[in-house]
Amino acid sequence: MDIGKQIRALRIRRGVTQEAMAGQLGVSAQAVSKWERGAAAPDIGMLPALSVYLGVSIDELFSLSEDARMERIQNMLWDKRALSAAEAEDARAFLLDKARREPLSGEPLALLADMENHIARSHRAAAAEHAMEALRRDHTLKHAHGELTEAMGGAADWCVREHSGLIGFYEELIAGCPSEPRPYWFLLDQLIEDGRLAEARTYLDALARIDESYRPTLYRGRIAARAGQREQAEEAFRQVQERWPEDWRAAFDMGDVMARAGEYERAKTFYRASMQLQSPPRYTDGLTSISLICQIEGDLDGAIAAAEEEIAVLAADWGTTAGESVDQHRRRIARLREKKNS
Repeated sequence: MDIGKQIRALRIRRGVTQEAMAGQLGVSAQAVSKWERGAAAPDIGMLPALSVYLGVSIDELFSLSEDARMERIQNMLWDKRALSAAEAEDARAFLLDKARREPLSGEPLALLADMENHIARSHRAAAAEHAMEALRRDHTLKHAHGELTEAMGGAADWCVREHSGLIGFYEELIAGCPSEPRPYWFLLDQLIEDGRLAEARTYLDALARIDESYRPTLYRGRIAARAGQREQAEEAFRQVQERWPEDWRAAFDMGDVMARAGEYERAKTFYRASMQLQSPPRYTDGLTSISLICQIEGDLDGAIAAAEEEIAVLAADWGTTAGESVDQHRRRIARLREKKNS
């Protein structure tokens, strides 16, 4: 159904004439007639008011299928740095309704979580900018330091950064699906981060019985490293490299291990390997990590080159040349060039 037929159907359902609707929208009855006949389309700026008047979302006005609406929301999250309040509310209402109507599907709520985190990230970025400017004006503002730390995920009091709530959730999840490996990975990440190594070893033993990938070996190395057992850690990491040399995910995760340990040259080697081992379309997180490491090391040219390569891969492998997925890297390149020239 095209938009003209949809407007007509919704107008008739509401029981109003073309003249009455035109009067409410501030247009002529002839304009409404042209919309309904398909001779013209409403201006894009008219769509919010038109959708409100007809009692539907803009997506419903265009008669998008639910799958198309899901895809449109996901694309919006990839393409936009920040969402308008209207966009967020429209998507939120649709996803919550879909989740209510489909109680066995987690996809609507997962996409809603993605959207809420997208909004939260944009708010944290704004908070960080405000806190930085506050501290440039007055570096003694204790609460501004705290807000900046919160916004940028910096080091803070243990009670702020510990993960017992997340750990408790994954423990409950595993109790209900003990043969599914993925929840173990996320649980082990949090246990290791918090230094709860005895618990981590117990869950690792359970994971090793159901997961034949590189991950149990990698986690064994990470637990050993966190416990200060360097030789045992290096042996586990050596086994990962020897037994799974063609697995790009293993290479990427090894890059993360080395980056966390401050072994940046080894980290860059693993991240580069993760890019080389992938078949298109390739994920570009390895290049993001290389760029960040280069910046930490003071190699601004290397940081710029990695970010530029990431833009090229997004275009070549994903066909993405515009939107927030690319713009975030362009902004990063601009900041790096400004820093290099300052």
